[in-house]
Amino acid sequence: MQKNAPPTGQPYLSITGGQPTEADVNSVPKSLVEGVSYPATPMWNLERPFLNGQLFQQGFNQQLLGNKGASSDPFSMSDLNRAIGIFAPSVQELLLIDDLLFTMVGIEGKYITLKKGRSKESTLSFQIDPSMDLSLQELAKRILPLCESYTIVSQFTELRSHFKHGLVNHALAAALRAILQDYHALVAQLEHQFRLGRLALQGLWFYCQPMMGAMQALSTVVLKASGGSHSGAAILNLLENQAAAIAGDNSARSLLQKLSQFASAPYLGILERWVYEGVIDDPYGEFFIDENKALLKESLSQDLSATYWQQRYSLKHELPGFLSSAAETILTTGKYLNAMRECGHNVKISFPDDTKGSGSGTRHHLERINVAYNFASAELLNLIVQKFDLMGRLRSVKHYFLVDQGDLLVHFMDIAKDELAKRPSTISVEKLQSLLDLALRTSIAASDPYYEDLFCNVEKLPLLRQLENLQKTGIGGLTDIEKFGESSGVEPSSSQASSGIITGLETFTLNYKVQWPLSLVISRKALMKYQLIFRLLFHCKHVERQLCGTWQVHQATRGLRFIGTSMPRSYVLCQRMLHFTQTFVHYLTFEVIEPNWHVMHGKLQAVKSIDEVISQHDYFLDKCLKECVLLWPQIFKKVEKLKAICLQYATATQWLIPSMSTPDPAAKDSSAAKLSVSENRDGSSRSARSRQSRQEATRVFNPSDEATFRTTIGKIEEEYNKELNKLVLLLTNGSQTDPYLAHLAHGLQGVGHDS
Repeated sequence: MQKNAPPTGQPYLSITGGQPTEADVNSVPKSLVEGVSYPATPMWNLERPFLNGQLFQQGFNQQLLGNKGASSDPFSMSDLNRAIGIFAPSVQELLLIDDLLFTMVGIEGKYITLKKGRSKESTLSFQIDPSMDLSLQELAKRILPLCESYTIVSQFTELRSHFKHGLVNHALAAALRAILQDYHALVAQLEHQFRLGRLALQGLWFYCQPMMGAMQALSTVVLKASGGSHSGAAILNLLENQAAAIAGDNSARSLLQKLSQFASAPYLGILERWVYEGVIDDPYGEFFIDENKALLKESLSQDLSATYWQQRYSLKHELPGFLSSAAETILTTGKYLNAMRECGHNVKISFPDDTKGSGSGTRHHLERINVAYNFASAELLNLIVQKFDLMGRLRSVKHYFLVDQGDLLVHFMDIAKDELAKRPSTISVEKLQSLLDLALRTSIAASDPYYEDLFCNVEKLPLLRQLENLQKTGIGGLTDIEKFGESSGVEPSSSQASSGIITGLETFTLNYKVQWPLSLVISRKALMKYQLIFRLLFHCKHVERQLCGTWQVHQATRGLRFIGTSMPRSYVLCQRMLHFTQTFVHYLTFEVIEPNWHVMHGKLQAVKSIDEVISQHDYFLDKCLKECVLLWPQIFKKVEKLKAICLQYATATQWLIPSMSTPDPAAKDSSAAKLSVSENRDGSSRSARSRQSRQEATRVFNPSDEATFRTTIGKIEEEYNKELNKLVLLLTNGSQTDPYLAHLAHGLQGVGHDS
């Protein structure tokens, strides 16, 4: 019968739920595991000694003796009220056997009483009437340890059957109760023999000896379990360690191993549901895997610091000894199955024998865990790679964020240049999105089945400031960045820092919609790393386009009389800046991104689990970030400074060159005459080109503007040479520990000198 059931009409109470009265709250014992709900044990089950095993009440003995007096007992009540020493030894033996039979089931006798210490930790003991015959006392003292052990085990069995102690304690209590039933049968048989007059004290001792060692071993385990309020894995480890400690006593060791097997049955049931279904069915919080329900899978695509995959399920400190070697495998197996269940993909693990629960022993369970792990790992990987097209998604992200398809970027920058030139606060993201959609549909990206998941975004901070914030806060896994502050010894400088104006060209970036379970690999943190690389490439492309515009302005001056002016010097400087920008972009794309992508792509073909995919993908991004000098603050600041100088030069030349040339009156008339002859001879198309060329040839430089132009170009060239030499020096020094920087240094070697 379930002793923990509430009386009729009384509902179950929950420690963490419901609205119990104040008396209920005060009377219910606290949970062993914080935050775990369980039905409360009714007070009548705690207060009645017959139900809780605490039969040693002061008045109970008198009541029991009264019942004995009413029975057909050979001794009268008047005899029992006297000391046992007044009787003959043969009578004392009978009285002693009668008391011992009661004491063996935890009930005090007339001449054997319970002695309990004052402290809660003190154990129970029995004491004998000192007037008893000494030989009988010595023989009785040999039997009393069995009675004391039974009392301890019986009380533990009753108390650990309460709801709050968990399934493992319940199973242990049930196993102990089964052992005590055999013990009760022995006591009943001994009492029957005593009533028939066939049991002497020596015979009682003889029949009790086989139970002494087992009951002593049980009481030792019970005392240790009671002292620390153990539950779950702690109980299983205690049984296992105690069995190993008494290896010399085969019977006691076998008994404890049997107890451990029974106690672990509900624990293994929880384990099987986790390993076979990915579900934690743990109402008392005993399992060694902890579930943090506050972490949701949606956070992977929203939060930079999301730890869903790492901390949604985690190992507790207390692990069962027989499962400790496979704890990580068990955790991972359940995570994989749970991830598939979250995708609506229900699977059933099949074993060679087609029976999930056959067999026993640690080796058997470990073999099945390994089979379940291999199945879950392969199934989840196949689900993400095949059904959700992981490689196709990664290629799609590479096309857009790593500028794999250049026509999209060029087309978008052409049609969105006016909007991107505005301040970030005044940019219309909706307009940018429509322009991006137009560029997607009219470029090679239209063949990508996932192009609709791409959308644009405008950040609030420039790239350098964003890296500084990431380094300070540690968000996004970029804590390994070197200090961007004063320790670098380089002052922060960029185009927006020098001019004080930040435009959309410095803050524009892309974003990508990723759904579960692809968000395991392409998480918000991974997308942030892609965005950092894209912003660097995007701004470099912008600088290159501006320098190309300057080159076109220079081409328009080829027919001018620039001998003795600064125009040749400006032309050479423009070529050197273009060389620097194109060399840097070539390094980023062809020496960093493409080789690392091919290495990752090859390794992803041989992975066996989704964790390996995540690891390889994160390694690819981290390696690209570092080799793209985004994690080198000193080098990156020099690159930003050089880009700012290039933009300053492009802006100055595109404004100064057209304004500093004026028409030449002396050559105007002769040119017009020659022009009319040319038109009659060659036709309209060719004459238009000739007219433009001759008109340009009749323009000369304004001397005052030439002085301004010379001064401007001189300052820009001096600053450019200084910063470029510093960059090459930093790259050369850094290449001693990171050889990949040597490639960039060698590519820029010829840019720092006049050609």
